[in-house]
Amino acid sequence: MSEPAGGKTSRSLRAWALTLALAVAGGTGLLPTSAQAAPPGDAAAPPKVLRYVFPVAETGFDPAQISDIYSRVVAANIFEAPLTYDYLARPARVKPNTAVALPEVSPDFRSFTIRLRPGIYFADDPAFKGRRRELTAADYVYAIKRMYDPRWKSPALYVLEGAKLVGMNELREQVVKAKKPFPYDTEVEGLKVLDRYTFRIKLVDPAPRFHYTMTDPSVFGAVAREVVEAYGDDIMAHPVGTGPFRLVEWRRSSRMVLERNPHFREELYDAEPAPDDAVGQRILAQLKGRRLPMIDRVDVSVIAEAQPRWLAFLNAEVDFTPVPLEFAEIAAPNGVLAENLAKRGIQMDRQLVSDITLAYFAMENPVVGGYTAEKVALRRAIALAVNIDEEIRIARRNQAVAAQSIIPPLTYGYDPDFRSENSEFSRAKARALLDMYGYVDKNGDGWREQPDGSPLVLEYATGGDTLARQFNELWKKNMDAIGIRIVFKIAQWPEQLKMSRAGKLMMWGVGFSATIPDGDDFLATGYGPNKGAGNHARFDLPAFNRLYERQQVLPDGPERLALMEEAKKLLIAYMPYKVLTHRIATDVSHPWVIGYRRHPFMREFWRYVDIDMARRAKP
Repeated sequence: MSEPAGGKTSRSLRAWALTLALAVAGGTGLLPTSAQAAPPGDAAAPPKVLRYVFPVAETGFDPAQISDIYSRVVAANIFEAPLTYDYLARPARVKPNTAVALPEVSPDFRSFTIRLRPGIYFADDPAFKGRRRELTAADYVYAIKRMYDPRWKSPALYVLEGAKLVGMNELREQVVKAKKPFPYDTEVEGLKVLDRYTFRIKLVDPAPRFHYTMTDPSVFGAVAREVVEAYGDDIMAHPVGTGPFRLVEWRRSSRMVLERNPHFREELYDAEPAPDDAVGQRILAQLKGRRLPMIDRVDVSVIAEAQPRWLAFLNAEVDFTPVPLEFAEIAAPNGVLAENLAKRGIQMDRQLVSDITLAYFAMENPVVGGYTAEKVALRRAIALAVNIDEEIRIARRNQAVAAQSIIPPLTYGYDPDFRSENSEFSRAKARALLDMYGYVDKNGDGWREQPDGSPLVLEYATGGDTLARQFNELWKKNMDAIGIRIVFKIAQWPEQLKMSRAGKLMMWGVGFSATIPDGDDFLATGYGPNKGAGNHARFDLPAFNRLYERQQVLPDGPERLALMEEAKKLLIAYMPYKVLTHRIATDVSHPWVIGYRRHPFMREFWRYVDIDMARRAKP
């Protein structure tokens, strides 16, 4: 899902904001008093608090309305999907979560039956009017239907629309045409409650990998109807789920506080790391059999600028953080933890991430969009002029590798031996393409114009922080070298996200992180019907759409891989996305943080870590 390509937001940070952002006591009382009760546990022991930091502001916490990674991290620790991943297993392995077992799947991969565990309860909320509310199959059916409700404008709807639940797309179309409230009580063949704890999903076409979707709390998180009806349009501020944590304080774009859900079921730490996985085996030996979650509270602060964020970690005001790019080579020169940090017992988790960074061209924009030869040539020329190696070396501090296609590492369809024009850097070829298709300097001002003589000016949406400026300087250098003017439109991340979904940006640099171990999610960014959702470029090419649909229904194997490669090549040929890098994540934590390990697809890791408060208290 989408996030800023540089991991930043455009919100500036004044010097005094650090103190506010790192405050770990007090509150604004934004939520009902009943939601702020002290967490259960040993009254004599101080609460175990994980202090965490985001570099970018959240947008809210309603699964039906969010797509940014920071909101999804919080939501994933509140809401629960029927399935999840084994936290320590590599490669990733799916296992039951609120379900009693993996789904019962029909031989044709069109029917999925999910049976839930009885005795799972939502966190307390005034919407339940004092009664304890058990999770039922109807809650999942309701939550999925909300994705189709036009009222919520769900950015994740494309995940389900592509799966084609029998009758659901048609029901949504009827609602859109009639402009009436969504009929939640209408039974649809593709989404049925079979009994209190069982529901079934039926699909029009085979979907051999549909079960992966059931691991994502931001798509399949259970939501109680009473809560949505109680809070209405304010539901983004009132997340109520069955997960291990509940939101008790929210200062927008500043601070989030979550506490242990006292009604969270008895769940014990268990995992199956590979026998030769020394790190995974060590963590399992430390934590196996412990009741989850092991911490009582999570304090999340938003600190946009890298320097105060890094200083907060060094001063032990934050327990865990991804290393800001600006300090990556200081914290881990040549990929090895710096000696001064190692002496303090600081721990490092460093790995190639299953993600992509890219710049997209809006295909409906009159300057850079379109499918004619001259428009394709313009985008390919711009792409050829981008020096990815320089970006990796200067702006990314060698914390990335050049991408060859839109499919990232650790997902099915990624080929480490695949090479393409996607990462080629040749300003000579770029200039030749522009000259050939009439993008030349017609008025003698030193800048190229469009073939009809109208101005050629690129507008690139960006943030205003220090790192964003470094990326902007590189883009300007690249475009100046081929005689194309570029200007930068600075705005805050949530505003850019809204504009992007509405098709109002010409170009934007973003990142997409994998949530499933399959490349389908990334090919979906080029699928025409996903325009306005996952397809930010609004690319819509019939030949690509057919390839995408064909690979989607096939089981894994050579035939599907061949179709995925054709689809990758079409995206490179038409260049709606200039895919830039796959990032390297360097996460550091203080020695009192126990059990952290980055999972390639999970966001809900808070339940799997512990805090040694006695060790943290030592000077």
